[in-house]
Amino acid sequence: MRVAESAVSDDLPALVRAALPQMDVDALKAPDDPGHPPRILLLYGSLRDASYSRRAAEEAARVLRHLGCETHLFDPAGLPLVDDESADHHKVAELRELAVWAEGMVWSSPERHGAMTGLMKTQIDWLPLSLTGGIRPTQGKTLAVMQVSGGSQSFNAVNQMRILGRWMRMVTIPNQSSIAKAWLEFDGARLPAGPFYARVVDVMEELVKFTWMVRGRQPYLVDRYSERVESVEAVHKRVSRKDS
Repeated sequence: MRVAESAVSDDLPALVRAALPQMDVDALKAPDDPGHPPRILLLYGSLRDASYSRRAAEEAARVLRHLGCETHLFDPAGLPLVDDESADHHKVAELRELAVWAEGMVWSSPERHGAMTGLMKTQIDWLPLSLTGGIRPTQGKTLAVMQVSGGSQSFNAVNQMRILGRWMRMVTIPNQSSIAKAWLEFDGARLPAGPFYARVVDVMEELVKFTWMVRGRQPYLVDRYSERVESVEAVHKRVSRKDS
């Protein structure tokens, strides 16, 4: 599997490092935890050169790597509209491969016309509801949601993404980030020290803790009664209908 590291620097000038110690992994992980660094996929919802949702995701990725995670930022440029191309399209295949690879995700979207962007929704819509049986590739994985706004603070986009996270059967963490008037908050490509930066760090710290707790216990957590009483073949046939 090709997993490219995001092209962002690892410097954290706004971080008070003494206030963000490394995880007490032994207190969090399951007895049969796989042991590798948590794998986090970050999606962002704008293709603009000055994309604040991308910059927020890049800032989040720096914090995640500081906390020992492996990260990947998916570049949505060239991703087709849902059903306008087949799932064999190279961008769709890349996104789906990364969704399988990931143990947790960060979704970072602008708020546009009071909602998440179409690009953000397109990325989520391309994630399959099932690969085998009724089990989604996102099922039981962790999720953190963030948004940026051009105006005053709002929570419309993060609330919508929470609904989608629940639909994808993800463990969406309680904390979230909403950056108001992002064009004033970012200093070039970076988010400087301040309450918005502190919230991003809070959210990533919580995401890493939840990911360590969940991933080694995932088979048990996502084991569902309805999927035990119906055969894998029957479920796969039902959820993979072409007219759905």
